[in-house]
Amino acid sequence: MDTFRFPRANALGSGNNAHVPNEIFWIFGDQLGDHFLPQDSEERVVIIESRGVFRRRAYHRAKAHLVLTAMRRRANELGDRALYIQADSYSEALEQLPNRLRVRHPTSWAALRFLERLGDRVEILPPAGFVTSAPEFEEWTERRGRKRLLMEDFYRDVRRRTGLLMMNDEPVGGRWNFDSENREPPPKAQSDLGLPEPWWPDEDEVDDEVRHDLDRWEAEGTQFIGRDGPRRFATSDAEAQRVLTDFIDNRLSAFGKYEDAMMASDDWMAHSMLSVPMNLGILDPLRVAKRVEQAYHEGAAPIAAVEGFIRQVVGWRDYVWHLYWHLGEDYRDGNELNAREPLPEWWEQLDADAIEARCLADSFQKTRDYGWAHHIERLMVLGSWALQRGYDPVSLTDWFRRSFVDGYDWVMVPNVIGMSQYADGGLMATKPYTSGGAYLNRMGDHCRDCRYRPTERVGERACPFTTGYWNFLADNAEALSGNARMNQPLAGMRRLSNLTEVREQQAARGSDPP
Repeated sequence: MDTFRFPRANALGSGNNAHVPNEIFWIFGDQLGDHFLPQDSEERVVIIESRGVFRRRAYHRAKAHLVLTAMRRRANELGDRALYIQADSYSEALEQLPNRLRVRHPTSWAALRFLERLGDRVEILPPAGFVTSAPEFEEWTERRGRKRLLMEDFYRDVRRRTGLLMMNDEPVGGRWNFDSENREPPPKAQSDLGLPEPWWPDEDEVDDEVRHDLDRWEAEGTQFIGRDGPRRFATSDAEAQRVLTDFIDNRLSAFGKYEDAMMASDDWMAHSMLSVPMNLGILDPLRVAKRVEQAYHEGAAPIAAVEGFIRQVVGWRDYVWHLYWHLGEDYRDGNELNAREPLPEWWEQLDADAIEARCLADSFQKTRDYGWAHHIERLMVLGSWALQRGYDPVSLTDWFRRSFVDGYDWVMVPNVIGMSQYADGGLMATKPYTSGGAYLNRMGDHCRDCRYRPTERVGERACPFTTGYWNFLADNAEALSGNARMNQPLAGMRRLSNLTEVREQQAARGSDPP
């Protein structure tokens, strides 16, 4: 175990605990911004790098690189105020620290339970990094006896409280939601959106040191998945501010209308890549939303794009965070559709090269190479594929958490169990989010050069999403029969003249990559 301030030349050294202060504030690796630190104190800050976290499960190598780089860079920024400990576990590191610690409420049930076991040794402060506090959310859930926690209602409440995109008591533009204007397919005559390449951070000696350590860990038996290419995401406030400015200047205007579109030759499209520094705790989401709102007032971006982005940041993101805690620790075990299939090996290993279905291969390639894919690729390609094939939702949630650089437990449990896999029986989503190839063809350009045809259900050229969609409905017809939004799809399934052949084709394909 090593205890040191960065750079290493200032090492405290094993057993030299005279330098450890009596009062210390502990921040986790996803609490790296100034807004997580107490504003009324200059107490020392400890950051613990636990190698055991990466030893227990195979994380994406780019994610390990990103998190460790961000943590070490934060220690550099804090200078002599920081105490950085490398250990096999949090418990081992805590042996070096004083009995009394303060810490922000963590971002997972597992971390909270760990802190609770420390008893009076740790004072847990309220969470930071979100726009809505826990008391505000609970007050919202109790108001007027709500039985259904609709995100749209929550989002409007946030807008009223913060004043974002508000003119007195009315929403700017006369509407709360411009989602109907933000569903355009990609331009047919282009291979990309024609936007400037995003600003990318420059790697430095901290990145080099992390890569060296990860290489050593792998040689010693730690397993990773995916590739660790050039770092694409911000790991410091300075980098994150550059990313935010670049997004506002070059992509925000196109973000809204194309936020649900997919293009094979445009990995980033008009997306911001800000989920990573926000989920690392580097960026304050309310400040991000206000910067984007300012762009609208300055005439730099249309209302539909600005509203759509702000809805994701202060609406959906906060909504998911609070549902994670509100729905309880057992929510993650939901499996309403009784999905039990294990994830196949090609899925576990991010084997994009084994896949011929172009939209799925493209989503896997992005996940493998960057640890990132945008939200529609996650929901309507990766999530839809898993839902159609009955992958175990608990295993799938873990896969998303480990495979994506912005994936944390609080993010993935509601998004996968609720939104993507309908494993909660409809608490979050009013119907299962899955489709045949027709939707993917409308919202993307992958079908043009794919060996499969989105309109075909059976045969060698049948789109596996189309076959899978009708087979999914047949498999789950009874479970979905009480959902009014599923009446029309289920009626369409019953009218299929070749449903038996569809189900035989799905069974023959099994768990092989398409």
